[in-house]
Amino acid sequence: MSNSFRTPVNINPFPFSIDYQTPTMLLGSCFTENIGEAMLTRKFPAMVNPFGVIYNPISVSLVLKRIIEGSLYKNNDLLFHNNLWLSLSHHTSFSSASQSGCIEAINNSLDSAHQLWHKTQRLIVTFGTARVYYYNKTGKPVANCHKIPAREFTHKLLSVKEIVNEWSLLLSEIGKIKPEVKIILTVSPVRHWKDGPEGNQLSKATLILAINKLLELFPKTAFYFPSYEIMMDDLRDYRFYANDMLHPSALAIEYIWEKFKHSLIGQSAQSTLAEVEKINQAINHRPFNTQSDDFKAFVNKTLRKIEQLAEQNPTLSFSEEIETLNQYICNSH
Repeated sequence: MSNSFRTPVNINPFPFSIDYQTPTMLLGSCFTENIGEAMLTRKFPAMVNPFGVIYNPISVSLVLKRIIEGSLYKNNDLLFHNNLWLSLSHHTSFSSASQSGCIEAINNSLDSAHQLWHKTQRLIVTFGTARVYYYNKTGKPVANCHKIPAREFTHKLLSVKEIVNEWSLLLSEIGKIKPEVKIILTVSPVRHWKDGPEGNQLSKATLILAINKLLELFPKTAFYFPSYEIMMDDLRDYRFYANDMLHPSALAIEYIWEKFKHSLIGQSAQSTLAEVEKINQAINHRPFNTQSDDFKAFVNKTLRKIEQLAEQNPTLSFSEEIETLNQYICNSH
């Protein structure tokens, strides 16, 4: 009998890496946001979900195609519902009471994503569910239903073949225009409980089978990070879930990030990453007495660390951190 009370998921190092000179785009479900936020707070050159959270493979594909094309949205691409202007291709975070405000936010984000795409070397895509909703008036798939009545949509569970066909065409096209891009596919460990336990498992299994086929078809381009397996097998305990018992807890997210870091972040970036994390810890420190000499010395020491790290890595921006620390100094006078 094994002495271990866990079944750890071991990940072999990837044949490529991500560092501070590797522009990365992340698209997909809310788990994409978890890994993306971890990268952004550690100052990696990354963009996370420029259309907001997207759950199904078809909608993620449509988003990526639009980013590659860079064609802007127009007013007639929007809907007006419940006193808000919205886009069925975007998350609710883009909705606005103002039509011009909605379209401006959408196009600004799209333009930034299109510009980054030209530099992107790594693409991380997380599929959340194989279930897709189609808007009955247009027959087109939507990224978000925006609480529009369910009767206005038709939903279906995608087949493995449908997902593979959609993404095979897209990966082939990406291979032609950006052959250097490496694509990391993953399945979100967040359970879609509204489909029921059987529906959720069927959906996740469909995604895993489709990704496995894509890995076979594109062995030099597409790779798999087992976030779903880490959550289901390695962290197989409800203490690793948030209060809703469906989303990973902060502890689980940090654990999966550590797995991601050790398998994908290059050795050359590890020391810089460690220094950035120390600075983050210092910034997040909540002082008991901001007027004390010890705290003032701590602030000045942290500012010197930031200055040294910025000199060594000119592409890193610490403007927000410097502003926060300077406010402490100003408030202490």
